Amino acid sequence: MKSQITNALSDFFFEYETPRQVLVRNRRVGVVCRLIQLGVLAYIIGWVFIYEKGYQSSDTAVSSVFSKMKGVGYTNVTGTERIWDVADYVFPPQGDSSFVVMTNYIITEGQKMGNCPELPGKHNCSSDADCEGGSFKRTGHGQMTGKCVNTTKTCEVLAWCPVEDDNNIPDPPLLMSAENYTLFIKNSVTFPLFEVTRSNLVEGIDNNYISKCLYDQEDSPLCPIFKLGDIVKMSGFNFETIAKVGGAIGIVIDWTCNLDFNVKHCKPMYNFHGLYGNPDEKDKARASVGYNFRFAKHYMEDKVQQRTLLKVFGIRIDIIVQSLARKFDIIPTLTAIGSGVGIFGVATVVCDLVLLYLLPKREFYKNMKFKYTDTQTQDPDSEAGSTETEVSKK
Repeated sequence: MKSQITNALSDFFFEYETPRQVLVRNRRVGVVCRLIQLGVLAYIIGWVFIYEKGYQSSDTAVSSVFSKMKGVGYTNVTGTERIWDVADYVFPPQGDSSFVVMTNYIITEGQKMGNCPELPGKHNCSSDADCEGGSFKRTGHGQMTGKCVNTTKTCEVLAWCPVEDDNNIPDPPLLMSAENYTLFIKNSVTFPLFEVTRSNLVEGIDNNYISKCLYDQEDSPLCPIFKLGDIVKMSGFNFETIAKVGGAIGIVIDWTCNLDFNVKHCKPMYNFHGLYGNPDEKDKARASVGYNFRFAKHYMEDKVQQRTLLKVFGIRIDIIVQSLARKFDIIPTLTAIGSGVGIFGVATVVCDLVLLYLLPKREFYKNMKFKYTDTQTQDPDSEAGSTETEVSKK
């Protein structure tokens, strides 16, 4: 028993087993094998290594965006002149990556809390019975008092009076001068895996350059200052159309970097996309076209709280950062090579199927590939063993 265990351990540690191979000279099978191997090789080199860059590890960036608008607008509405600066037409004013630039508005001045009639078409009535006191309507401006105003034939409401009339949107837009506003974008990204930090103010972008440059896709693709009219045009909008009712535009800052090269080659690319209200849309049944919101400025006059209400139509800007950095790494390289070598086994499987099941001499190939034994113990030096060796050699 002890000797058997010793022999088993000796065989396990000091013997090497290799699979039996049969060399088959067959043109069709050989061509099929080489074509499959060539296809696998093209997949590994072309797709895995060149296109997917399987020899590199990748990382996405942690990003921060700061924005600043500049420009002055002028309006003259019913003889009232007004200058609009950044504090008036940008919401919110903190320099976020998402903000709105006002291009048109409807203003209702001197509102104060009280009772007044609704607009025609909102709560039409013929008697007090049509106005249920204490109730609200979703499209209304306040709470109904239960009275029907004979002069307007509408229900009286408790609201900010006079109520806003937003049926007529100014056309052309009041702030067409917004086309000449400029947007400054400052963006920094960090790739934690590679410990690389970059800014869109890359080499050569200094104060002197910024004071003179304006973004152009061909001539100044790295300038971080953009004219609002150019942004609208590059996103596919017509400025007057979007300025009237508002819309949304996405500015994509693309950081796609190959860090196998010098880090100075890691530079941003800017892309512009119309996100909402694109005039190229052909659907005539679109609801709530444009982008707008309301903004109120409250003040006290004769100890009575009043407000100026603005319905703001504007261009919503969303600055979106997308990033992907790659760098050579031995681990994904070996993994890609190992998986590629494993795929080469497909050629062997396919050729074995052809040999063993499709060719006319499949029984001959089966006898050459597989060694058959019975359950009886047979001396390897017996005549049967010698005969099998002799057949194999043939």
